[in-house]
This record gives sequence, C-alpha cells and structure tokens, in this order.
Amino acid sequence: MDSLWFSDICGHHVSPFTMLDFDQSCHRKHGFSLENKLIFGRKLYKQALTIARVVSPSQLAIAPSPDKEPVDQDQNHVAWTSVKQERWEGELVVQGEIPLWLKGTYLRNGPGLWHIEDYNFRHLFDGYATLVKLHFEDGRLIAGHRQIESEAYKAAKKNKKICFREFSEVPKHENFMAYVGDLAKLFSGSSLTDNANTGVVKLGDGRVVCLTETQKGSLVIDPNSLETLGRFEYSDSLGGLIHSAHPIVTDAEFLTLLPDLLKPGYLVVRMEPGTNERKVIGRVNCSGGPAPGWVHSFPVTQHYVVVPEMPLRYCAQNLLRAEPTPLYKFEWHPQSKAFLHVMCKASGKVVTSVEVPLFVTFHFINAYEEEDEDGRVTSIIADCCEHHADTSILDQLRLKNLRFFKGEDVLPDARVGRFKIPLDGSRNGKLEAALEADEHGRGMDMCSINPAYLGKKYRYAYACGAQRPCHFPNTLTKLDFVEKKAKNWYDEGAVPSEPFFVARPGATEEDDGVVISLISEKNGGGYALLLDGSTFKEIARAKLPYGLPYGLHGCWVPKK
Repeated sequence: MDSLWFSDICGHHVSPFTMLDFDQSCHRKHGFSLENKLIFGRKLYKQALTIARVVSPSQLAIAPSPDKEPVDQDQNHVAWTSVKQERWEGELVVQGEIPLWLKGTYLRNGPGLWHIEDYNFRHLFDGYATLVKLHFEDGRLIAGHRQIESEAYKAAKKNKKICFREFSEVPKHENFMAYVGDLAKLFSGSSLTDNANTGVVKLGDGRVVCLTETQKGSLVIDPNSLETLGRFEYSDSLGGLIHSAHPIVTDAEFLTLLPDLLKPGYLVVRMEPGTNERKVIGRVNCSGGPAPGWVHSFPVTQHYVVVPEMPLRYCAQNLLRAEPTPLYKFEWHPQSKAFLHVMCKASGKVVTSVEVPLFVTFHFINAYEEEDEDGRVTSIIADCCEHHADTSILDQLRLKNLRFFKGEDVLPDARVGRFKIPLDGSRNGKLEAALEADEHGRGMDMCSINPAYLGKKYRYAYACGAQRPCHFPNTLTKLDFVEKKAKNWYDEGAVPSEPFFVARPGATEEDDGVVISLISEKNGGGYALLLDGSTFKEIARAKLPYGLPYGLHGCWVPKK
C-alpha cells in the first residue's frame, strides 16, 4: 500500500481512505493534472448563410435536463451551451473582404460538450474538446468543427457516463471498492483524462497536436479533416503525469515544463522537430511551499527560460477528493511566497531565482532581455495576464456562474502584470502594471502576439478585455506597451474568443496583419471575425449556421 500514499505534497501524509470523501453520487475532476507516470522519489510508478456541404450524417447531442435554477438572461447563451452537433463543415458567406494574402487554416480548440445524457458538468474546463477550423484561401472562407475523439470522449459516449477524471469531475462509482480501484488508476495515470481541450499547436515538422495539462492528453489531428489520428506518444523515459498546457513551439523546437510533485520542482525539456523524444535542459527546485506552483504557461527569451513558481500550488488532498474544492486540484499558499527562476537554454544552469510579489496567472504573454550599452543582459522583462493574486477567478469559471449572469459586475479585476527580473544577483524582482488596467476595462486574458517577436522586445499584444459590468471578458483589445494605450472592440452581449494574430507575409511592421476571433452571440448565433492588426477595425465577418460554444486557444497552419 505504500504506493498509495503521497508525502508532504500538502505538508502532511495523505491516505486515500481518509482523503477521498467517497460519495456514490459524486463526480470529480481532472483535465489539467497528473499524467503518464508518477515519480515516487527515484522510482517511476508506471503505468443566414450558405452551407455548402455537411460532412457525414451529423450526430445530434442529447439535450440535458432543464436546469432547476431560475431562468436568467445568460442561461442559454450559446457560449456556455454544448455544441449542437458532433461535426459540420461548409463555406460561409463573407461580409467585407478577406485579404488575398491570407492563405491557411486557423484552428481553435476548447471545451464544447458539457453534458453526458442528463448530467451537466460543473466547470468550463470539464467540457469535451471541440476543434474548430477556419480555412482562408482566395478571399473565401470554409469553416468546420468536429469533436476530438479522445478515449475519455469515446468512453463517455459508449457508456453514457463520465469514465475518466476531468478537471472537476470523476466517474460515478457503484461501490467503495470500485472507488479504490479508480484511485489506484490515478497513480498510474490510467484514470486521468486525455480530453485534449485546451490548446492546439503546429510542430516544426508539420504535425498538429491538441493538448491539455495531462501528458496523455496530447492527440495528433488532421488540420484539414479535423480527424483525430491518435495519441502523441513521447518516446523518452522522463515520466511524470502532467506538463504545461502551453509549450513554447517554433519551427525549430518545442519547450515545456514537467512539474515534479514529490520532489517539488520542474524539469525544463526540449523536443526537436521530427522526434517524439524530450531531452532535459535542466531542473529547477522550488524555493518555497510543499509542492510546485501551477504552471499552465511560461515565457522564454532568446537565451533563457523563465520558470514561474506561483503560490497557487498543486495539492494531493485536492487531487484525491471526490468533490471539488473552490481551488480544485490546487491550494493557495501565500506564506510560501512567489518566485521566478531563470534558466539558460544552452547550459541548463539556473542563473537567478528571485522572489516576486504574490501573483495568479493562467497565461504569460511574452518575455525579453534588457541590455546595457555594452550589450550585456541586465534584466528580463516578463509580461502576463495577472489577476491581482486573486484565486477566485478559478471558481468564477463554474458553468453555473457563467450561465446565470444577473447583470452585476462580478468579473475579478485583471491587468497586464509586468515582471522585472534583475540579473545582478539581487534576490527580489518587481511586479507592476504594464499599462493602466482601465485601458482594457480591468479584464485581461487570452493573449497573442506576432510570433516573430517571441522572446524579443515587442510593442503590441492582443487579448480579451472587459466592458463593464460583466462576468467574463467580453471585448477584444489591442495593447500598445509604448504608448500605454489600448484599442477595444465590443459587440453587446457577445462573447469573443482569443484574438489570434496572423502576420502578413513580408511585413516589416509588428502589427501588419490580421486578428482572427470566433464570436458567440447573445441571440444564439455566431460569426468569424477579422480585424485589421494595425487599426483594429473590422475588415470582414462571416456568419456561422449556428453559434459555437466558447473556445480557448488556437494556432495557424499556413497553406504550403
């Protein structure tokens, strides 16, 4: 039974029999957590528009039972409603003009199905993944969507119930022994979800992979048909069950972080195009707390990897519970402080670790190096969407909160948090706002930049902001870090997804390109939107046959 004990992850021993709060009526969570193998010390414990065509007979989702909560204006908003059918594709009628240079496919991933039979999921992050495509060519736009066929999704369809641990859901168990068996599967990783509902990336070798925070939730897809081709199998023996949901991906490399939950720290790893083998660059040991801080994303510069250590830390107790806590699989440890670690990409050495003010972020935007007049790097600037060290944003994303908006201004404030990390041996870094948060309505998340400026000094970023009062980011915003100003786009009652920047081929200006977003409308409709990357004015839109659920992150696959 020793293998069924966690030690010191939350500051004390955790027994499965005392921590699981078994309840036959309960479900549980996981879409972001442990993965393939768990490291126990040195031992690996294994284990109104034109629809051109509809692809194959559409499988209609079974509508969930009516919610018993009082009807509200946002209850049936399409952004928080399960996708209408499993698969669709067709050409859209374009209003405006799509630039002729825009040739390729925008892919967007995210949760899209939030129920099985008459059971409604709890959290935004629980939904089974819906992959959306917008294919641009010769001024035309072909759109489509398809469910990602993870083992978790297929098992849920077949058995008409949740079969794997999602973000806030667990399978329903018929008896206690079945529950204990599921617990054993947790430690081997086999009960963890492969529901790849978070991001999608194009690797340097052309393969396209959908991701979540479990390593097994790395699934290869066809960017044209959206077919799920199979699991992306890592060929190394590094182990671990989780990784950052947002690797740094370029044509030359793939960088990610592997949290070590038992010996708190992070492995920084690299994978070259054409391989499935991750190689260790180096290791960062945590500076505080009983477990690693959550690393949903991280930034890099040209020469360094910045490893964030938030006081929002993984917690074994919460991982094992049958019912979610307000912080799900995490625990807030402000006394453990917050740190940023800087590792040299070439040597793997940690060049500095600095304490910084407490922070909470899902998404880093970018980072770059500052030099003195002699060209020596003196500090690193790292920008993120920062929530004022307020963890309530996680629970705000419960579906009941999103579906029952009462017109009150309940979205927690956020800003562009700018860290300054000195490289002169100082032990403390700084955190301040990169621009006044009122410029973007004190809402900030879901960011993108011109990828040519990754790891370099940059001026512009695109993100979702807020038009208050609201309960969720409801604007698109262009941030100018030189002028410290923002340009905002807003459609009353609509919920826009991540604004994704695509640069014009041959462009010399950082903001010369277009911004793509998918919009979910309050009337149940939806449309694809193109904004000019410079003026931030609308240049084209195309109505979808029906609105799509809110999505998370995307990538661009240029036409060859």
